[in-house]
Amino acid sequence: MSIQPGLRRAAASLHLSRIHFISLPKSFTRSSHASFSTITPPPRRPADAKCAPTMKLYALGDIHLGYEFNKQALQDLQPHPEDGLILCGDVGEKPDHLALAFGVAKSMFKEVFWCPGNHELYTMPPRKEPRGERKYEECVEVARRHGVHTPEDDFFLWDGEGGPALIAPVFTLYDYSFRPDDVSREDALKWAEEADTVATDEFILHADPHASRDDWCRALVARTEEKLEAAVARNPGVPLVIANHWPLREDLVLLPRIPRFSLWCGTKLTADWHRRFNAKVVVSGHLHIRRTDWKDGVRFEECSLGYPKQWEDARTVAGKTINDMLREILPGPEPPASGNADTQWRRFG
Repeated sequence: MSIQPGLRRAAASLHLSRIHFISLPKSFTRSSHASFSTITPPPRRPADAKCAPTMKLYALGDIHLGYEFNKQALQDLQPHPEDGLILCGDVGEKPDHLALAFGVAKSMFKEVFWCPGNHELYTMPPRKEPRGERKYEECVEVARRHGVHTPEDDFFLWDGEGGPALIAPVFTLYDYSFRPDDVSREDALKWAEEADTVATDEFILHADPHASRDDWCRALVARTEEKLEAAVARNPGVPLVIANHWPLREDLVLLPRIPRFSLWCGTKLTADWHRRFNAKVVVSGHLHIRRTDWKDGVRFEECSLGYPKQWEDARTVAGKTINDMLREILPGPEPPASGNADTQWRRFG
């Protein structure tokens, strides 16, 4: 995997050698930062266009539009004028990426929902601003210009197939707690470095105005819990579809090649949210390992597309397109009788 030269120098200054970085597209050079106005989203349906009630709800995460191949694949998305789509984070690093994704999605789907991933929060060199919360706010502003639902909006009452349900995009970040019990927080980064693993986040995902990403995560979790509790109280008996870029449970994080990357994959504070908040489905991305799990009668969907190489087999072996990689969230299958089931690996979508 690769990292920008400037970040390699930063790593060297920290005396980190043979470090495993999460890759960034080669296209990220000083000349690649086009202005926001250079991206023209596809035409959208008129605001007064009449559509049938929304029907199915789909999800797709980690489309990484910094890669030209994924950007072109997005153009092959087929119309779903009665349906909804959750974009589950890591759309890209720049406002241009978000504008393109939201424009295409809104031209194809009636309702679009988005939650941020770590890549949206990056302050890409040579830019020094915006950082932290302000970078997130910039993303929310782009989403609202396109009529996309965000974690800052009221939850959406879904009345299509599989409903009623509240669609709840959320934003939690991570706090390095997905680690063995005998590894302290103070030693967590050293523990990961021993396996040549450091996330790019350590260099370009800033927590401003919070003191650390841990602190930002705790603030986000507390605020989101209040919002979820209020939604459940106002809508008794209505289940939730919780969409978060990071997995809510540590036992759903399996990374055979980079196991210690778990540090950057969530927080233990959300482990019981699927029960506490009457979830019907929990949607996530981030891992780039597509899977379906059942826990306590709740379906957990990891719906990443991933970098071009990571869905190459789906294209070349199984003949899949981006349309086949959409994961049906609602109505979806019935839960197993026991409420739990073995993992269904979704290599081909």
